[in-house]
Amino acid sequence: MEFSQHDFYYLHLRFSCCDVKMSCVKKTSCWALHVFLWCELTFYIQALPEGTYGKIVFFEDKNFQGRSYECSTDCPDLRSYFSHCNSVKVESGCWVLYELTNYTGYQYILSPGEYPDHQQWMGFNDSIKSCRCIKNVYGKSWKIRFYEKQDFGGQAVECVEDCPSIYEAFKFREFYSCVVMDGAWVLYEQPNYHGHQYFLERGEYPSYTDWGATSPAVGSFRMIKEF
Repeated sequence: MEFSQHDFYYLHLRFSCCDVKMSCVKKTSCWALHVFLWCELTFYIQALPEGTYGKIVFFEDKNFQGRSYECSTDCPDLRSYFSHCNSVKVESGCWVLYELTNYTGYQYILSPGEYPDHQQWMGFNDSIKSCRCIKNVYGKSWKIRFYEKQDFGGQAVECVEDCPSIYEAFKFREFYSCVVMDGAWVLYEQPNYHGHQYFLERGEYPSYTDWGATSPAVGSFRMIKEF
């Protein structure tokens, strides 16, 4: 049996709501409901495919040497686990690594694989202070729309596939706002998936600063398919 991440969130919500219901139903009936939902949740977790939650290992030194830390959840502050990061193993899931705490600074999107030094993930330095696991709540469709002006003004371009050169495809070098209608995406400052990286998930971005950029310069973008 296969489940989507939406199924998990829905089931978790049902389970959590049981505690609220305890004040308005008989204790015995609520306890039976609580047990039922717990069994349902346990069955769901056991049925999840391996790697659903993601797993990443950080190493202070190059070539997977030195102090290490294994992580399987979002973490806004990694400073207590290591002081710097020079190599990474992504065992499962797709991750966004951030240069600074609280998901700020340079962004790096890593798919499963081994990265023996920080240049392998196009890192600008060896500072990794927070991370997020990209969860597959997007289904199997991708659609993104960019605008030439802030607040979704001016000419718009829409795409449903990877684009190695925005200028060649659309004759734009800058985008000032964006709407992600489906899927998760990586936007790059330069063509051919180089330069600063920006993680874009479903939602509206009235300004380029909303996706973490300091300028509207764009060069390429691609879909995130590995979770």
